[in-house]
Amino acid sequence: MSERIVISPTSRQEGHAELVMEVDDEGIVTKGRYLSITPVRGLEKLVAGKAPETAPVMCQRICGVCPIPHTLASVEAMDDSLDIEIPKAAKLLRELTLAAHTVNSHAIHHFLIATDVVPENLFADAVNSVSTIRKNAQYVVDMVAGEGIHPSDIRIGGMASNISELARKKLYTRLKALVPVVDAHVELIAGLVADKEFPEGLGVHNQPIFASDKIYGKKEFFDLDRFTEVMPESWYDDPGIAKKACSTIPLYDGVNVETGPRARAAKFGGFKDQGVVAQHIARAIEMKTYLSRAIAILDELDTSANTLADFDPRGTNKLGIGPIEGPRGTDIHMAQVADGKTQFYSALVPTTWNIPTMGPATEGFHHEWGPHVIRAYDPCLSCATHVMVLDDEDKSVVKNEMVRI
Repeated sequence: MSERIVISPTSRQEGHAELVMEVDDEGIVTKGRYLSITPVRGLEKLVAGKAPETAPVMCQRICGVCPIPHTLASVEAMDDSLDIEIPKAAKLLRELTLAAHTVNSHAIHHFLIATDVVPENLFADAVNSVSTIRKNAQYVVDMVAGEGIHPSDIRIGGMASNISELARKKLYTRLKALVPVVDAHVELIAGLVADKEFPEGLGVHNQPIFASDKIYGKKEFFDLDRFTEVMPESWYDDPGIAKKACSTIPLYDGVNVETGPRARAAKFGGFKDQGVVAQHIARAIEMKTYLSRAIAILDELDTSANTLADFDPRGTNKLGIGPIEGPRGTDIHMAQVADGKTQFYSALVPTTWNIPTMGPATEGFHHEWGPHVIRAYDPCLSCATHVMVLDDEDKSVVKNEMVRI
């Protein structure tokens, strides 16, 4: 006899979401559905009709957990729409900001899953290493981007200013000293995840991976003709669930996808493992990758170089694409600028991509493991709320026209 188990809201994540699982007599999940119940706030609509510079400032406030990817995706979309080629030093500083933020964000996730995998005798060590890593990573973001939460120095056209040579040396020394701390932390978390003895195959699914770059993001990856977006009513087979869901369902080549650290590791590093354990391992290892890249950037950066390009803010109504590989996956902002105003804006964020994949990933195992599957994706629900354009008469989705006009 089938039974429905509802976890609302799911825990240890940003925002509010619901996990609905149909289970059999043994408690095995036969159907899993995951949905955002975080209300839509409409930031994409608020930037319309305003100067291009408004979008990065407002859209970085989509989320307090991942403001850096949203700021970067926004300026990348605007740069693309305005045909701006930013200076090399600005590119390096943007990448450095994202690298430090990603190390910080992954450390936060390890704190959130600590009670799942860390035994009591190692809990203090794990939390202390998270704190040390976050303190140093956020310091880099503060120094390079102006502020860790709402970075003021990431601008359309590049960066507001370069860092000083003294700051470069200080950051380089600080991050080099952080290497053994991160190495030990990664070894600890990876080992504890392996020792947890998650059921073999937990969280494995058959959906394709979705990643634009190993480190930063590449706009050439995203083909608008391969993208579709449908309303929850067209995806969830339960009208009650569909009515509650606050995010649309983005599809690539007509199917739902997985994005995030494991997807990047699989696409760009030959990582073969799948499922919950693989998600955690890939995320932990990625901390070392991003830290190494941050140090390399500081070694390469010319602190005397220009960081801001001149540009015409009027625009030509070109659709700009700004993909950024955020901690939770590919964050794509799209923008059109004409007559000096933003004519259209849309954000396709990591958790929105992952939502339709996360629910089915709980299937085939006891429902008690369901929350572990969800947490493995490190969902961020405020980012995932989204607005679509409907026909005024019959309320049907205006298929893709929202991003083509």
